[in-house]
Amino acid sequence: MAASQPTVTTGLRSARRTFRRILHPDMTPMVGLGFLLVTFFLLAADFVKPTVMQLTMPVKPTLDPNASICFGIDNSLSLILGKNGQVHYYRGGLRSYEAPELHTTHGGAAGLRRLLLEARQQEYGVIVLIKPGPDAKYRDLVDALDEINITDQKKYAVVDLSQRDYELLKQHNL
Repeated sequence: MAASQPTVTTGLRSARRTFRRILHPDMTPMVGLGFLLVTFFLLAADFVKPTVMQLTMPVKPTLDPNASICFGIDNSLSLILGKNGQVHYYRGGLRSYEAPELHTTHGGAAGLRRLLLEARQQEYGVIVLIKPGPDAKYRDLVDALDEINITDQKKYAVVDLSQRDYELLKQHNL
């Protein structure tokens, strides 16, 4: 609260005394409130920090545009991100003399996560190639990278669709 001290002023002209009170407010509660506000804003700012997954993209090679980057990789799992959250996948690389068997699943725990965990259990050191299709949304790529991070895949890459991938999708009417 405020403490007051009376002051006495006497004058020659006035015979009566006038008392003027000087107020000295107690700032202790205000200081406590200030510290509480500073603590609240520091804690609130600490909880809002975003978490970011680091993604390192390689330098684009100067290769033939019709050649596939994953040609001949036998222990690979290629994920082609399609429309409506669908993920088309095949195992192994694309060879010119045989067409791989294309399967379709949905992203999330029941589809893509299960697939990645099975691939990791079956083959040690499997390389996951994520290929965003023409109808895929950015959210599909982020979801696929999240599933890669959740399943703790060590080897993965985000690559472009090759001409052979387009032909494979056209062959299955996707």
